[in-house]
Amino acid sequence: MRKFTLALLVVSMFGLSACGTTNQDRALGGAALGAGVGAGIGLLLGGIGIGAGALLGAGVGALGGYVTDPSDVNLGEPVWK
Repeated sequence: MRKFTLALLVVSMFGLSACGTTNQDRALGGAALGAGVGAGIGLLLGGIGIGAGALLGAGVGALGGYVTDPSDVNLGEPVWK
């Protein structure tokens, strides 16, 4: 169950870090989402801790959001539009 939850968190992080149209928006969104997912992973695994997990996740999320292009990952129109 733990492995499934961990995999779901990681996949969610990469999917949702693609939100935004500019690199700065995508990096900021990726960092915020990555920090939350990293803290969750740190809590589940218990080895590195919540703070370190949040920092690592924020870095990975920001990098993933910055290097991707809106045409690479397009999740379509937001639900609220």
